[in-house]
Amino acid sequence: MKKIPKIMMLLLAALLSGTTFPALAQKTDSKAEAILEAMSKNYESLKSYKAAFTFTSEGGRDAKGEVTVKGEKFRLKMSEQEVFNDGKIMATYAPETKEVTLQDYDPAELGDLNPTRIFTAYKKDYKYKFLKESKEGGQTYETIELAPTTSYAKISKVQIKVDKKDKSIKKWRILMSNGQLVTYTIDRFQPDVNVTDSYFAFDPKQFPGVEVVDLR
Repeated sequence: MKKIPKIMMLLLAALLSGTTFPALAQKTDSKAEAILEAMSKNYESLKSYKAAFTFTSEGGRDAKGEVTVKGEKFRLKMSEQEVFNDGKIMATYAPETKEVTLQDYDPAELGDLNPTRIFTAYKKDYKYKFLKESKEGGQTYETIELAPTTSYAKISKVQIKVDKKDKSIKKWRILMSNGQLVTYTIDRFQPDVNVTDSYFAFDPKQFPGVEVVDLR
């Protein structure tokens, strides 16, 4: 049986959007806060979206993937695993072993790694500051750095590169507390895609010979 690796949970956190946390009761960088608020409102206004991305880790090979989000529902595709979440049940499918693990979806269990909260996670237990403005390929980007205010956090720093014009995210650089550096780059983004709810539910009929491990 395969559970979702920590790196997959980090990926979910880095790619998906969500709800509002209580405001951060600390001194913050007003410019960074304005950028993050605009970014958050941009993603919260979408009914759904699809994003193609590249994941890079130090010492490892690049990995491609795709994620589709609709409210509390999401579906994440990568070469080694595919995660389905219809808002009630989360299914993790491993193509190599033809095994799927089913478990109840508990948003609270994921905490700040909850796929429905990442774009507003900066409002809770994070301090942030504006780093720089840069130009790449005719586009202007603003980079914000976030750092957790809790000593037990698994993440040391996060740098988010935001398109200055439309406030969409182009790239994340995440430095883990163990020194591991991972980067997520958005290669293609499609807002308000037309997708049915059934797309987010795992259907064993579409995977002949699959072994179902039900942990519910």
